[in-house]
Amino acid sequence: MTLTKTDSLYKKSYFSRITELKEYAPEAFETFFAFNDKALSEGNLSVKTKELIAVAVAHITGCPYCIELHVGNAKKNDADKEEVSEAIFVATALKAGSAAAHGVNALNAFDGEGDDELYKASYFNRLKEFADLNGDTFKAFAAFDQQAVKAGKLTVKEKELIAVASAHTTGCPYCIDLHTKNAKKNGASLEEISEAIFVAVALKAGSAIAHSVNALNAFDEV
Repeated sequence: MTLTKTDSLYKKSYFSRITELKEYAPEAFETFFAFNDKALSEGNLSVKTKELIAVAVAHITGCPYCIELHVGNAKKNDADKEEVSEAIFVATALKAGSAAAHGVNALNAFDGEGDDELYKASYFNRLKEFADLNGDTFKAFAAFDQQAVKAGKLTVKEKELIAVASAHTTGCPYCIDLHTKNAKKNGASLEEISEAIFVAVALKAGSAIAHSVNALNAFDEV
């Protein structure tokens, strides 16, 4: 069976259509890519570190075009397969961790507790209750989460910067609080943390931009 565009929604070749947006929204196109280039350029963090952060964030947004692009860019900037893999597992831990962390809100909702404030730092203390409610699963997750941010080919500092960016991608306030503090404890400066955040901003927005090639394909088929 020969696949049509509708049958195959993702192909590497589709990504080449992204430059067409310049014709239809030139100012937005130019300003976004100027920001994207700046966010991923050398600064307090190396391009290699930023590209590893980008790889992690792309796995949270689930954008196949972004994964393809930024894994290639990380490799070009001397990241090896082990470093790329470690970045992916930090993202995995943070995406899963966001769901686990929000479990404290579920406990509040189930118990009818808490005031009008849905997020308080103190609510996070309830997370340990899952050790009694679903002990084996909770312990298995906690072991994975701890392993994902341990030093390997990447340092703890690098992993915590990836975690900060990942937390801003999932939008988990508990994770942002925890991993920003952990990054600082492991020697990250506010400038480095800020640069990691803006890589996440660029990748989260970039996922939407990248998917525009699917919109162009869809528009052409009607």
